[in-house]
Amino acid sequence: MTELPDLTAVELVAQYRAKTLSPVEVTEAVLARIEAREPELHALYAYDPSGARDDAKASEARWAAGEPLGPIDGVPLTLKENIATRGTPVPLGTAATALVPAAEDAPAAARVRESGAVLLAKTTMPDYGMLTSGLSSFHPTARNPWLLSATPGGSSAGAGAAAAAGYGPLHVGTDIGGSIRLPAGWCGLTGLKPSFGRVPVDPPFLGRVAGPMTRTVADTALLMSVLSRPDPRDHLCLPPSDLDWASLDLPVAGLRVGLQLDAGVGLPVDPAIRDAVTTAARAFEAAGAVVEPVEPFLTRGMLEGLDVFWRTRAWSDMAALPPERRAKVLPYIADWAAGGANASGVDVYRGFAQIDVMSVAALRATSAFDVVLSPACPVAAPPAEWASPTNDPARPFEHIAFTVPYNMSGQPAVSLNCGYTDDGRPIGLQLAGRRFDDLGVLRVAAAYERLRPPQRPWPIG
Repeated sequence: MTELPDLTAVELVAQYRAKTLSPVEVTEAVLARIEAREPELHALYAYDPSGARDDAKASEARWAAGEPLGPIDGVPLTLKENIATRGTPVPLGTAATALVPAAEDAPAAARVRESGAVLLAKTTMPDYGMLTSGLSSFHPTARNPWLLSATPGGSSAGAGAAAAAGYGPLHVGTDIGGSIRLPAGWCGLTGLKPSFGRVPVDPPFLGRVAGPMTRTVADTALLMSVLSRPDPRDHLCLPPSDLDWASLDLPVAGLRVGLQLDAGVGLPVDPAIRDAVTTAARAFEAAGAVVEPVEPFLTRGMLEGLDVFWRTRAWSDMAALPPERRAKVLPYIADWAAGGANASGVDVYRGFAQIDVMSVAALRATSAFDVVLSPACPVAAPPAEWASPTNDPARPFEHIAFTVPYNMSGQPAVSLNCGYTDDGRPIGLQLAGRRFDDLGVLRVAAAYERLRPPQRPWPIG
């Protein structure tokens, strides 16, 4: 039998409605799972079992009265640490931050509270969210439940570990270069980077999104029905739309599917990952899709230009800190950001301009396809103590060549599991779609869930 912490959100809501389960008993079971696993995973920040119990009791009363607040009432959930919740400091993963309680909920936090979710905790992240790792100067190092010596990825590190270990079914991460899809891939999850502006964020920033990290496509769609509701604080958000997030059926026959196995720059794709992604493409083809290759479109100039801009932005923030606080930043991040200290205005502008160049290249390369398949990451999860797959601040983004173009172009992209390495680390398959077609991407992902082989049991203990 499936244990209560491992039930999907869709299953939980159905059982709450049928009065065969209570949010209180589910929350108690999830808290017990957390108590058992958290000492070795370090996935959580601001863990609040008392608050979760209060949320669950209130939800239980609403379900008893037949008056749930929304689609996820009573469902246990976590939010990434950088998504502000009223009264909780937002360290941004670094010991350099002054711990001032947040004045209000960020949009994602407000939406899940309005829907009655049971907030368990925030989830850990690396310094300033700029690592594909759970390494942090503020939080203990997060670890991957599938292999404790490996990283869960990042920067939504704790969210990936929490979801894989069964800290309830719903988790919200953020992504500006791959920070949802990379940990989702390395933790065997479904992780959606929505279209830019689909989920309001505060403060908005070019390429940054918030989105779900769950175990199933249906749960991701359910959470999107809540997160995508409008919020006036995001001046860059898309116009509100009434999408039928629960409508996930899609015939595969006739789909135009691109297959990209070479990003054009960055780390080479591991043979096991190439084989897993190719096998996924063949499954689509056998189901009637038309699969065609996608040529590399990212260049070294694009990636290095983005690096210069991001380094300079990070240095601008760090240079404003008092010296004693700046000294607390994780050394890897401090070294990386220092590379922007002497960049000229022309260098920074040229780096920023590469965002548009990258966007145009991504849109042109993928325009003929309903969805493009690729690895989420070219390599499997590295050691937990490494900051990135290269572990070299001079080469920080060699692993994001498949993910970052879609942040810049605004296209939706989702990662879900397509296999395992010889030592059991999950392999992420990325599916990227047309701009604004978030529902279409989830429909193709749901189709792949049906096509792929049975999944291994979750690493719950």
